[in-house]
Amino acid sequence: MTDASPLNIRPASALLDAVPAAPSFILDPILAPGTTALIYGDAGVGKSFLALGLALAAAGGGSFLGWTAPRPHRVLYLDGEMSLGALAGRLRLFGTPPPSLDVWLASEQTGLRLDLSTWEGLSCLAGSWNAVDLVIVDSLSSLAGVLPEGDPERWMEMRHFLGMVQRAGRAIVMVHHANRQGAVRGDIRRFDAMDLVLALRRPRDWRPADGARFELRLEKARLQAGDALAPIEAQLRTGPDGLAHWQWHRGDSAVLCRATSLLQQGMSAEAVGKAIGVSARTAYRLQRRAKEMGWVGRAKGE
Repeated sequence: MTDASPLNIRPASALLDAVPAAPSFILDPILAPGTTALIYGDAGVGKSFLALGLALAAAGGGSFLGWTAPRPHRVLYLDGEMSLGALAGRLRLFGTPPPSLDVWLASEQTGLRLDLSTWEGLSCLAGSWNAVDLVIVDSLSSLAGVLPEGDPERWMEMRHFLGMVQRAGRAIVMVHHANRQGAVRGDIRRFDAMDLVLALRRPRDWRPADGARFELRLEKARLQAGDALAPIEAQLRTGPDGLAHWQWHRGDSAVLCRATSLLQQGMSAEAVGKAIGVSARTAYRLQRRAKEMGWVGRAKGE
């Protein structure tokens, strides 16, 4: 039996002399080259709009929910559910797509179905994406449907593929559904290798008329710390020109804005607390803060 190559073992002190490379980002500070990310949430909560927002910002060198692309990147968006007309309609909401954004639709695929739960499907994808920096898979349920509860050997193939993507310096974002309990569908241990996990939830005071409005929480983030981990509340709104734009707030400011909107409608602090799911004490604190900001009128004697 031939001996294997020896392991490259060295003193830990030798690492102190190494000069770390300057960090680079596709979308600063959440997506770096080699990042593997997962977006999950209930059906209809806005996962695909979030994924499309990431794609447009990364491809156009723009910003999205406070995250910024330092330059345009090559982005491939794989859509496993929508028709050409439906996706085109969504793209029109945001104006002209950047030239570095490419799209593949399962509904337009001829021949064999692309199945990312098989090595053949993964190899087909890797052989078709050219010099891409970011791949977005929307969604695992439609393009790799056997993975959540299927053959564990196929999940190992996916893990091996993700490792290849990371080593090549490409980022990949996968969209997935939540189960009935609100957790990611399937065996959560299979997603432990993810660098970034974004969970979407509807606010307690969400109404159907609100459309794509959600709370976004970074449940796992290896590159972020501090304020970057604060939850975000976002809503997609359409302006008079017919173009869409995002209104968003980070951290406590999101709760404050929701409370202020209800207070301005004449609701009491107690009612506001029940509507947005916070304690009465927190609701009164939000009311006091809104008054200090001048967003809500002060009562006589205050």
